[in-house]
Amino acid sequence: MEFNVKKLASDAGVFFSRAMQFTEEKLGQAEKTELDAHFENLLARADCTKNWTEKILRQTEVLLQPNPSARVEEFLYEKLDRKVPSRVTNGELLAQYMTEAANDFGPGTPYGKTLIKVGETQRRLGAAEREFIRSASISFLTPLRNFLEGDWRTISKERRILQNRRLDLDACKARLKKAKAAEAKAAAEHELRLTQTEFDRQAEVTRLLLEGISSTHVNHLRCLHEFVESQTNYYAQCYQFMLDLQKQLGGFSGTFVGNAESASPAAATSSPAVAAATLPAVPTIPVVPTIVGVPNTVAEGVLNPNEVKPPASGTRRARVLYDYEAADSTELALLADEMITVYSLPGMDPDWLIGERGNQKGKVPVTYLELLS
Repeated sequence: MEFNVKKLASDAGVFFSRAMQFTEEKLGQAEKTELDAHFENLLARADCTKNWTEKILRQTEVLLQPNPSARVEEFLYEKLDRKVPSRVTNGELLAQYMTEAANDFGPGTPYGKTLIKVGETQRRLGAAEREFIRSASISFLTPLRNFLEGDWRTISKERRILQNRRLDLDACKARLKKAKAAEAKAAAEHELRLTQTEFDRQAEVTRLLLEGISSTHVNHLRCLHEFVESQTNYYAQCYQFMLDLQKQLGGFSGTFVGNAESASPAAATSSPAVAAATLPAVPTIPVVPTIVGVPNTVAEGVLNPNEVKPPASGTRRARVLYDYEAADSTELALLADEMITVYSLPGMDPDWLIGERGNQKGKVPVTYLELLS
């Protein structure tokens, strides 16, 4: 390999000159070319953007993957440019354990049936979590990483070059002041003009990159909206899954009581207090007396929408917040943003109302509605 001694000596001289200038500036023995206030504000804004982006990125990674060992593993796979292996979520693992336990206890027993139902919901929750993590990584984490590993590295590189150009410029100014002979002054002035031109050119390049931080903020704002949308969909799915599970478990209450009574013949002769302490707490439908205008089917917990008549007073208008698919013929399917009339009946679950839309009528969940005056 050809070794260029002249270039090495020139580079060493430039490095030594910059080091001398930097040291004298720190000691207050040399003047320093100051950047304009607007440029300094751009630098401060860029540093602030970089620092907060790093913090938001790290904490979002913790939110999506709380296990530090798993995060390290994913980081190594990413650096090695290899596909990260699929990992079972906690919900899916819990679902697996519940299903295996149900098979051991007996899938036909009340406990086994409930384990299977809850396990299936946990599996759906785990799948929703996996999709949320995937969506958030693509729409939010990746753009933040691209900024730190791409745009910010370019900005940092150009800032270092600008710093070197400034040191060269100030060193030339110092040599011009020290020059005595006319020939030395002429050479110093020529060198100063060249370094000033290089400094101005590099300052303009760096300024353009720093002004691009505004575009970065716009891009990150869009990504943040997508992250919030993904998180909203995820929690809405989880809420719906748990509502469905709650309905399914509510239908098992009679089975629980019957099984407990058949399993313990002595329970019939035990005191009510002991029986209440030993039987599991299960949701029950409240029994209310028959009221004029309200059919007996409501008090018995079975709602026939065609038999329900709205009260003379107490109806309200409501706006639907989310789409809702009716689980059976007693419920009313909903579409987001539509307006319906709602009212309550004695003995109804407080989480539900009767909804009317034209000739259609049925139960609707309160959490899907915005009640209006």
